[in-house]
Amino acid sequence: MSAFQTALPPTAGATDRGEFRYHLLRAAGERFQAGVADLDEAQLAEVTRQARRTFELEDLVLGSAEARGLVIPLDQVAAAVAAVRGRYSDTQEFRSDLERNGLDLEGLHLALRRELTFDAVMQRVGSRHAGVDELEERLFYDFHQERFTVAERRTARHLLITVNDEDAESRRDLVQARIERLAEQVRGPAGGRTQRFEALARRHSQCPTALEGGRLGEVVPGQLYPALDAALFALGAGDLGGPVESELGFHLLLCERIQPGRSIPFTQARPQIRALLEERARRHCQKAWIGGLRQGAAGSVAKPPIDGIRFDDSPLGEQAA
Repeated sequence: MSAFQTALPPTAGATDRGEFRYHLLRAAGERFQAGVADLDEAQLAEVTRQARRTFELEDLVLGSAEARGLVIPLDQVAAAVAAVRGRYSDTQEFRSDLERNGLDLEGLHLALRRELTFDAVMQRVGSRHAGVDELEERLFYDFHQERFTVAERRTARHLLITVNDEDAESRRDLVQARIERLAEQVRGPAGGRTQRFEALARRHSQCPTALEGGRLGEVVPGQLYPALDAALFALGAGDLGGPVESELGFHLLLCERIQPGRSIPFTQARPQIRALLEERARRHCQKAWIGGLRQGAAGSVAKPPIDGIRFDDSPLGEQAA
């Protein structure tokens, strides 16, 4: 398979080159969802600072021993270019936008090759992390129980009549009396309560759910207005709640079913915990390695530190803070 050899020379100070323009373009898209040519002066200054940080970090990593001899296949670079090209309707639009942002196809190829090399080096370094054992997994599970809890859910229906004091028939007192009469009709015998609520909601409710007989579906705590939320989660299965007043008007709520909250057992949560802890270990390993590179660079060349960088899931493995 054809491939690029990626023992790339240092590029410090080459911020007028296509590789750096790519960092600018990416930073502009991430920060302002715009091209470089569309930024105002303040935005361009911010994007330039961010691009310098990520470009200098890329330089640092590509100059490391771990990057020497690393081969990026040509088809991998071509796929990355095609992914960028795929964001445009045609080739002319693609090339024109590159030009508007100070790039050409050759510069894009080189920038993406550097990015893929950076990514490969970081993966190689991250793979050196110490393994995760069961004790660590269990400790994480025990100290983060809230992450492994499924919230209580309630299947509910809803009926709303809105208040509008400018409309003589929708004054607050009249609406309140009307919804109380509807509540009495729903209550009746427990048998058939859902059917009665559904029929009344279709006929009287001013909520879009009226089309489905007031059906809200499954609701978790915090999903509704606070007053409605409190009323619903105080009901038993089959109970009617309300009238409840909100800024919209008066509401009735019917709790059809309750699915109690539950804890996810450790055995079920363990694969997710292991993946999270391994990723965290990889990040720590990468961060420590970069720290060593910086110390080595500081000892050989006077160069300002690369500040404001934090790890996340960006294509470069790090992101300007």
